[in-house]
Amino acid sequence: MNIEIKTLLKVLSKMLGTDIHQADYQTKQLHGGTLGDVQLVTGKAVAVNGNQFSYRVVLKIQKKWERFGDPGSWRREYDLYTSALGTFFTDSFRWPECYHTEMSKTGNEIMIWMEYIEGISGLNLSGEMYERAAEELGRFQGKLYAEQPAFLQKMTNLSNVSYMKNCYLHYRSWNVVYDYIRSANCNIPKHLCKMLIGIDENAEDILNRLENLPIVFCHRDFWVANIFYADGKIVLLDWDTAGWGYMGEDLASLIADEANVDYMVEYFQKCIPAYYKGFSEYSDVSQLSEPCVAELILLMFGYRLVEWYINSESLDEKTLQLNTLQKIYEIFMQ
Repeated sequence: MNIEIKTLLKVLSKMLGTDIHQADYQTKQLHGGTLGDVQLVTGKAVAVNGNQFSYRVVLKIQKKWERFGDPGSWRREYDLYTSALGTFFTDSFRWPECYHTEMSKTGNEIMIWMEYIEGISGLNLSGEMYERAAEELGRFQGKLYAEQPAFLQKMTNLSNVSYMKNCYLHYRSWNVVYDYIRSANCNIPKHLCKMLIGIDENAEDILNRLENLPIVFCHRDFWVANIFYADGKIVLLDWDTAGWGYMGEDLASLIADEANVDYMVEYFQKCIPAYYKGFSEYSDVSQLSEPCVAELILLMFGYRLVEWYINSESLDEKTLQLNTLQKIYEIFMQ
């Protein structure tokens, strides 16, 4: 891809802390680019004083598109990076540093130049790293909840608190998944179907209980692929779905969203206390009798796992979805 050299020099000057007047570059796509084109840009840079540097920086290009129920998400990361949110991060919990943002003249494309993050991520995260991520998330959300910063209250491009509820209701209204778990031809074990049907039958009561939880600023994509652990610190990527949500939504993602199935129950038991420990440093949560994380897991991922099971082409993939549902069942049976 072609990169404007003037912009690259500006980015590198900020990143390296010195005036850069010359640089070459190569690009490598970091993922498939279905929702955004993310490129690793590498090369050699030369400063005005003659010093030379090797560099790595990430360029994220996002074209306008519409996510179901959340039309403004395509540009949200740009809006957050240009807000004061960065001042609420700490050395131990943060997002990648941003060096430059740019909106196209048409207003239909954004570019974000940001720090390249190295560390442990995905299924390589250990139980201790899960706990650290949960605690740091609680501390971050607790601080924002306690301080209620004006800039967040004024932002109009954040996902709505009803997003999780609307996604669940959308899935529940989809006959493909709703009818399948109730049909004689369903190959999902009956006790798992009963669990899914039970959440539907009690959804009104559960959703009413959720409305009593604190409304916090959620990442809403807090799963292992976006979490990097490096030198005892957590760096969190991809903020395009962020917004207002119920306390515990991000924990549900951490525990159940394509996570390590073998340890889901253990991580559920460890991460909730860790999260509350962090949150309680800024706000008293001792009166909360029901965190509702188990219910959130099923509302957010139950029908999605059924969809993945139905559409899986291999036995291994189908087994993975069933095993995940089984672990959710074991969480509910505690």
